[in-house]
Amino acid sequence: MKFAYADPPYLGCCAKYEHFHGDGGCWDDLSTHAALIERLGSEYPDGWVLSLHAPSLRDILPLCPPDTRVAAWCKSWHQIRPKVPVQYSWEPVLFRSVAKDPQTPMVRDWIVLPATKQRGTIGAKSDPFTHWVLGLLGFAQGDTLDDLFVGSGGVARAVERWSAQTQMGLVG
Repeated sequence: MKFAYADPPYLGCCAKYEHFHGDGGCWDDLSTHAALIERLGSEYPDGWVLSLHAPSLRDILPLCPPDTRVAAWCKSWHQIRPKVPVQYSWEPVLFRSVAKDPQTPMVRDWIVLPATKQRGTIGAKSDPFTHWVLGLLGFAQGDTLDDLFVGSGGVARAVERWSAQTQMGLVG
């Protein structure tokens, strides 16, 4: 099966990227996110995962097909923002998957992990996060995952490590 992972600049956060994304779209514009969701549905009917931040959930979820699920990445460590009385310490992760193999190991629709502290790439995702995403999709040996926003390249490396561990029988 062919899956996609999309971790675009979050709605309203273009300034963090100096409006340069290489794709010509402005991610502060909701229509850019709508076009991405349309692309995910048409190019990746087997399944996809989309990362976003909590403030944009109410705007982005209605753009998704009705069978889209919301998962939660709860951050055990995150940057404290003194002027925000209720801290944003989780991120919604939207996903769709047709994988329904009963042999697939169970995965929860939430995970608790620290935010990645990688320098140089805003929003880089860790191996445990990526492995959880693979579980949400029902990813199996021989499947492919297109990382639509490459950034640090960490997602592709995590998929390679997952595949190697699976071949050695270290993961399900």
